[in-house]
Amino acid sequence: MAMILFLVVLALVGLPLFAVLGGIGIVASQQSDLDPMVLIIELYRLASQPNLMAIPLFTLAGMTMAHGGAAGRLVRLFNALFGWLPGGIAIVSIISCAFFTAFTGASGITIIALGGLLFPLFIKSHYSENFSLGLLTSAGSLGLLFPPSLAVLIYGIVSGVSIDQLFLAGMLPGAILLILLSVYSFFTARKQHLGRHLFHPEDILPAIKHSAADILLPILIISGIFGGFTTVNEAAALTCVYTLLMESCVYKTINLTQDLATIFIDTSKLVGSILIILATAMGLTNLLIDAQIPTRLVHFFDGMIHTQLEFLLLLNLLLLLVGAMMDIFSAIIVVAPLVIPLARQYGIDPVHLGIVFLANLEIGYLTPPVGINLFIASQRFQQPILRLFRTTLPFLAIMLLWLLLITYVPSLSLWWR
Repeated sequence: MAMILFLVVLALVGLPLFAVLGGIGIVASQQSDLDPMVLIIELYRLASQPNLMAIPLFTLAGMTMAHGGAAGRLVRLFNALFGWLPGGIAIVSIISCAFFTAFTGASGITIIALGGLLFPLFIKSHYSENFSLGLLTSAGSLGLLFPPSLAVLIYGIVSGVSIDQLFLAGMLPGAILLILLSVYSFFTARKQHLGRHLFHPEDILPAIKHSAADILLPILIISGIFGGFTTVNEAAALTCVYTLLMESCVYKTINLTQDLATIFIDTSKLVGSILIILATAMGLTNLLIDAQIPTRLVHFFDGMIHTQLEFLLLLNLLLLLVGAMMDIFSAIIVVAPLVIPLARQYGIDPVHLGIVFLANLEIGYLTPPVGINLFIASQRFQQPILRLFRTTLPFLAIMLLWLLLITYVPSLSLWWR
């Protein structure tokens, strides 16, 4: 126990999570009189996961779009469609950030790529600096429930829930959040009498033509997977080829001989950090199951919690705390295997649980002390973290109301059944 506590302390001061999980796994296996080689076996089990290849392929596609200037094309399109509305720039930002995060899989890339592009537009349109910073910081994680979100892929692999079903389940809750934030932005702009540009129909067609390949991509992915034409892995491979061809041959924003190495390096860093944590965490999870930890948790909470409503309330509080302390990928890998047996005990649909789980962690991006959006936005906009947190409070309040809605109305996640 002393060694495990020591490793936890090291994690708090910056030791990489995979080293902490691996160290705890070795200590736990030795204390259970098991050969630590059982941890290595989990690497083979991870490698045999049928949808594992989708993670690096979709990530490569997202990185290609990020390097190829997709962010600017999307902003131009959505600005032509919605920029003339009250709060138009804010609505454009919300939709663009959600689209971009869904493909890149990382809110940090969205804030870096779109933040510098959109923040001057907010200031030019006379939005308050607090509103602008709060929206752009919050919007970085809005696309995490939309296909082909990396968070959904990892949750499906860890939990064993169908990734296709999780993608379907996340569409309506994700859309509701975008609508709620857009409505808030609309009324904020009207209240502050902010100016907006005139509607120019002639701008729409050129913007659509310029970003047609980007807009077509999610349509192809969704129709391919849910139409039964491709598996998730096949859709990921086609997406990867599609984005490389579009950026290099159609838009000509990427030179394959000069830029491909940088794209591969950025992709490898993100995917490698996720997979090594996933591998060590799965080994540790197997030991926890052998030690009957999930079963003991079920018995422990069974005496305290008597209804599904009480469990969901406690689950939200727990996951909000987890989201404030861990990044989303680590939280999925470490916490999901412990929560799933508990939820099953209270009759919660596993697909609904997945959406609630990911929604909590999406909000965790905005909460101290480890809200990653706050740190990235602090660097991007050169603002103190505490000030950024204060600017996100109105958006955070809306997201918490949205969380309660999708938690206690399961039909919003299970609309497709």
